[in-house]
Amino acid sequence: MPILKHGEVTHELLNEKSSRFIAQTDNMMMVVVAFADGPQAEPDPPHSHPHEQITYVAEGELLFFLDGKPTTVGPGDVVVVPPNTPHTIQRLSECVQLVDTFHPPREDFLKK
Repeated sequence: MPILKHGEVTHELLNEKSSRFIAQTDNMMMVVVAFADGPQAEPDPPHSHPHEQITYVAEGELLFFLDGKPTTVGPGDVVVVPPNTPHTIQRLSECVQLVDTFHPPREDFLKK
């Protein structure tokens, strides 16, 4: 069973203040995303996808918009996003770390 140690994995830069790393099997994917660009005045644009998603908030506070409805979440909270449901976030603290799990894996996150 592979073990990914935080200091030994390559983090993909999403922009100068955000990064992620991915672990996956044939049937699911976990994405650890670190943001250091908050707080935000406005939420990110909403999106949806056919994947089931479960998000664990590891650090920070944010508004999680699920089907247009905002809920404040923080460390230890979990959000379940059904397939094809519009969702987005608005970071309320400077640093936010999320652990997203997807089924099936998101091919669009993989490098071609």
